[in-house]
Amino acid sequence: MALRIIFMGTPDFSVPTLKALAKAGHEIVAVYSQPPRPGGRRGLDLQKSPVHQAAEELGIPVFNPVNFKDPEDRLIFRALNADVAVVVAYGLLLPVEILEGTRLGAYNGHASLLPRWRGAAPIQRAIMAGDAKTGMMVMKMEKGLDTGPVALTREVAVGATMTAGELHDILMEQGAEAMVEAMARLEDGDLPLVTQAEDGVLYASKIEKSETRIDFTRPAIEVHNHIRGLSPFPGAWFEVELGGRPERIKVLSSEMADGNGQPGEVLDDRLSIACGYGAVRLTRLQKAGGKPLDAQEFLHGTQLPPGLRIG
Repeated sequence: MALRIIFMGTPDFSVPTLKALAKAGHEIVAVYSQPPRPGGRRGLDLQKSPVHQAAEELGIPVFNPVNFKDPEDRLIFRALNADVAVVVAYGLLLPVEILEGTRLGAYNGHASLLPRWRGAAPIQRAIMAGDAKTGMMVMKMEKGLDTGPVALTREVAVGATMTAGELHDILMEQGAEAMVEAMARLEDGDLPLVTQAEDGVLYASKIEKSETRIDFTRPAIEVHNHIRGLSPFPGAWFEVELGGRPERIKVLSSEMADGNGQPGEVLDDRLSIACGYGAVRLTRLQKAGGKPLDAQEFLHGTQLPPGLRIG
């Protein structure tokens, strides 16, 4: 007997879980997603979220409340008479009335090993901190921010050059598999819940524009982790003067390199850059308005000779 599920999610990250639950035979009675936002080339067209589009393809009704402050929105939610709500990167803090608005409560797919990296940007923060592993967790939601008891865990190793985009895609698929397993066990009455540890709590705050510029005075390993943690979006960047004017260049990947020099100094013709301690090699770059290029291809059109200082 399948569960009646309300699915709540917004970005690409959430789509595999929605599709996997539908494929597993559960009845997705409704999908909740963030309202359409301005987009398109001129930013004039309203664009539905990836989850909204996927739900329409599956023939599932979609609701787009701005929040749940309107009592009517809460009544509609309860009237769906769902067994459980599944939440994956929805983007709204849910009130208690919604968390308790189904027979079995709400379960969240969260991209970290809780209690480490509660909050908005767990994938980026894990890489920026140099974590060797992370994972997906299915937890039962409660009023606090990512504080609920954990039901299932899938650990993932974080490679030394893995970017946030690459880790995102791995966790996206792991999360879908974990949630399908969790819902099957919930349906069977065999889903254990373990209270999160009180030690080791860290918060993954939203990535701010002010922290995306590369600081080459930091140790090379921190610069490398910063670059890959912000790749491909929003992207770590540096400025360099080209043709008499400053130009911003985004760095999409890097690796550790040998060498020493003044922070931000180009050390060789392979784009090894000196840091506060050690050096990094920039391996993939992108000019504003341009396409991503491997370092050697980038250097064919842009001169960054040894001895130049960037930052």
